[in-house]
Amino acid sequence: MHPPPIDQGTVLIIGATEGIGRELSRLLSRRVRTLVLVDRCADRLEPLRDELLAFNPTLGVMLHRCDVAKPSEVDALLASLEAHFVRVDVLVNNAAMGDQSLYAEEAWGRVEELLKANVWAPALLTHRLLGPMLARRRGGVLNVGSGAARLILPGAATFAATQRFLDGFTEALRLEVVGQGITVTRVAPGPLWDTRAEEVTDELAPFFRISLARCAREALAGFERGEPLVYPGFGHRWVMRLLPLLPRSVKRGLGRLALRGLRRESLLSPQAPAMGPERPMLLATEPSTA
Repeated sequence: MHPPPIDQGTVLIIGATEGIGRELSRLLSRRVRTLVLVDRCADRLEPLRDELLAFNPTLGVMLHRCDVAKPSEVDALLASLEAHFVRVDVLVNNAAMGDQSLYAEEAWGRVEELLKANVWAPALLTHRLLGPMLARRRGGVLNVGSGAARLILPGAATFAATQRFLDGFTEALRLEVVGQGITVTRVAPGPLWDTRAEEVTDELAPFFRISLARCAREALAGFERGEPLVYPGFGHRWVMRLLPLLPRSVKRGLGRLALRGLRRESLLSPQAPAMGPERPMLLATEPSTA
């Protein structure tokens, strides 16, 4: 498989201003010709652009405010790229959204938003941008997902389902483009932390949790090697490799234990009021509110 065209290319990053997207933007700013930074929060785009230009004054930067949970805004993004004759060499789908509540208590508007952001948007963006890549026989798609694709997660049914979609979608797409100059990779992180924002005192942190910066470095390295799936972090990687060996009955048991733990913490207490979009989910991948 050919290495993805990163150096001196144009990279489009969805969810560019937070979490893994922000760290990938920083890493790529020293190498690419142009970065197209997309996020739904316009006030975070310009500070990131200024930071990246301080690293590399010759970098081309395009900013686009877009909420990928809104189809009209994704259509506007694609139309803008076409109008400005932007040739995207690498697409980074990094717009994971999620929250934590029992499915029956979830506001349907939030469920629909999750499905659009986590399934519809990456599928559409890939569909529209992959064709030109294939015509050039040069390109890449990096899908940022979560290790949740291998887990049974009560309290996160919709999110876990969207991660299974991303897993199957990436694997099939990879086979469809083999030998045509296109790299397709999924990165599935576990627990992450931001070294600038928090101090981690968890005893298991050195084994299971890694920094956002390290996650981005390992994701990009795996993508450039043409790996189909990247599990950043030594401990997380081995846990994910062992999970397929467990019978589904054991995974269900682990899911029941996790649900009891959540209820003990009163996050999903039967007496608690129904949860809506105001209660955020702690994702393995820090949610990029693209």
